[in-house]
Amino acid sequence: MQLQNATVVVTGGSSGIGKATAQLLIEKGAKVLITGRNAEKLEKVAQEIGATALALDMADSEQFATAAQKVQDIMGAPIDVLINNAGIGEFAPLGELSLEQFQKVYMTNVFGLSLLTQAFLPQLKAQKGNIVNIASTAGLKGFATGSIYASSKFALRGLTQCWQAELRPHNIRVQLVNPSEVTTAFNQKDRVERAEEAKKLRSQEIAHAIASALEMDDRGFIPELTVWATNPF
Repeated sequence: MQLQNATVVVTGGSSGIGKATAQLLIEKGAKVLITGRNAEKLEKVAQEIGATALALDMADSEQFATAAQKVQDIMGAPIDVLINNAGIGEFAPLGELSLEQFQKVYMTNVFGLSLLTQAFLPQLKAQKGNIVNIASTAGLKGFATGSIYASSKFALRGLTQCWQAELRPHNIRVQLVNPSEVTTAFNQKDRVERAEEAKKLRSQEIAHAIASALEMDDRGFIPELTVWATNPF
């Protein structure tokens, strides 16, 4: 697709992968709206990178239909790309898991993501658009204490495959990106981004992968893309 003048929504766009992706797409000429829960932080980042901000809680699905219409009104056009980046994690070993932990993570990573995508689906069909789901290498292989988070990303991988089967007849490309460990604020209680490490992935590497996949001519698409650090050790 041509990113120049494309209308893009990036959830979880106030930091990390979401912010880096929004910034790169704007540099390539796209019109980008970012969402996040912290309205003040979101607006500050939007002004910094040249995006539009819309506060949105991924756990509050009742507002999604209104939000989707509001996005179209604000941006002046239906969206061409939805990047489902917002995600949270809870980590505990079997024996210490709680229903509340599962509900909290799945409400954002699975249920909210699915219902928000559904709210934007009429616009995406009209534009023959693109959906990019940001999962994780945790969605490819589980790990100790990862029952909640990894299973939510396995679920997202399954959702992506279902949507690929359903939406290809509508010329909608649904793509999954699996980042390995990235130095972001993910799972940081203070939400402060971790310092870059020489050998570990930065948000910019994931942003590059997303943009590159989107820029492929519309006759083809990359169903799933995994990004590993070359040698993080």
